[in-house]
Amino acid sequence: MKGKLSWSIFWALVGVFIVIASVLFIPALRELLIGFRFFLFIIVSGSIFFLLGVVLIFLTVKGKVGGILKKFLLLTGASAVGFFISVFLHNAFYALAIMTSHIAALSHAMEVFHVVFFIVAIFICPIGFLVGVVGSIVLAIKQSRMVE
Repeated sequence: MKGKLSWSIFWALVGVFIVIASVLFIPALRELLIGFRFFLFIIVSGSIFFLLGVVLIFLTVKGKVGGILKKFLLLTGASAVGFFISVFLHNAFYALAIMTSHIAALSHAMEVFHVVFFIVAIFICPIGFLVGVVGSIVLAIKQSRMVE
């Protein structure tokens, strides 16, 4: 990754991911944000995470990044963006499943979609994000050693 702005966005995305994961998985941090503050934290940090993912995708596509590093950076950004799109679609299909509960076939199809997007949001996107981050860091270190 050649641009300083791309590196800054990449590391900001990693930092926001660590903060979100810490608040969700460390009870002491989660208890600091009880009630409305937790809701506000999720909205603000989620929006920042989403926007940083969009910017990383844009900078990677428009920048002079090539090869497998480009794929890892795109995976990182797409996983950040994809998480929130999947959460939105999960909730939308859940609502449609409830609204179409009187039509059996349509209701079952909506339930399948909301389960699929739940799995994508909870399992696929975080794993993709971590693979993209680790791959990008390893390749960046490897490229910097080749330059020296």
